[in-house]
Amino acid sequence: MLCTKTFRSLVLAVLLAFPVASHAGQVVLYAAGSLKSALSEVATAYEKSTGTSVQTAFGPSGLLRQRIEKGETAHVFASANMKHPSTLASQGQGGPVALFARNKLCALAQPGIQVSQETLLDVLLDAGVRVGTSTPKADPSGDYAWELFGKAEKLRLGSFDRLAGKALQLTGGPTSEKAPKGRNPYGWVMEGGKADVFLTYCTNAVLARKEVPQLQIVPIPPDLSVGADYGLIVLDGAPVEAWQLALFILAPEGQRILAEYGFVAEAVPAR
Repeated sequence: MLCTKTFRSLVLAVLLAFPVASHAGQVVLYAAGSLKSALSEVATAYEKSTGTSVQTAFGPSGLLRQRIEKGETAHVFASANMKHPSTLASQGQGGPVALFARNKLCALAQPGIQVSQETLLDVLLDAGVRVGTSTPKADPSGDYAWELFGKAEKLRLGSFDRLAGKALQLTGGPTSEKAPKGRNPYGWVMEGGKADVFLTYCTNAVLARKEVPQLQIVPIPPDLSVGADYGLIVLDGAPVEAWQLALFILAPEGQRILAEYGFVAEAVPAR
């Protein structure tokens, strides 16, 4: 794993090595669904800055990785974890992998649920409360939820089996019901009453509440908190413009946009 500064230096070296490279005309960006709003804005800013268009595809990171493995053309892959781009790198499909942003889990709760940060674990374990998650292995958000269940086990014996056994995997899987076009999937799931509490990224929770204002956003208590590292890879055969896009994501403007959407973006200038 490379730090942001090291990766930026590497990208600059690649760009300097190809000073007269021909323009690709279009860069293909595959990215995690949780990045859709932020990286759509980053892609627009990049297009305005360079004149190179960006074709985007957003979805569960694990499923996107599988599509790349099956031969689909992607130039830049931005994942909600480090594992999926690292898997591609280990297969010789590109690299290196850079950490470009961080996220963390929050709980979305229906307005009628009595819950706070302090009582969240009690509520999740309540047999009458339906707990929604994304799909593990297909979507890192689901993997992070299972990591939270593991932390709960350390606090209360038997919690992992209870939570994993009751969790409703409502999003992010190959057969998950899709939200209508233009709808936030988590806001749509909760508005439809499919879960009482849903564990998702805090950034997703903010977007969901913009659509469904009555939803509650509950911070995860420190002893259950799970952080998400987001990894970026430029794939083999990508044009120089793909490296430029990667650098743009890591540069102050891209990092500022990510931060505006609630991501922890460490390359935002202090001033």
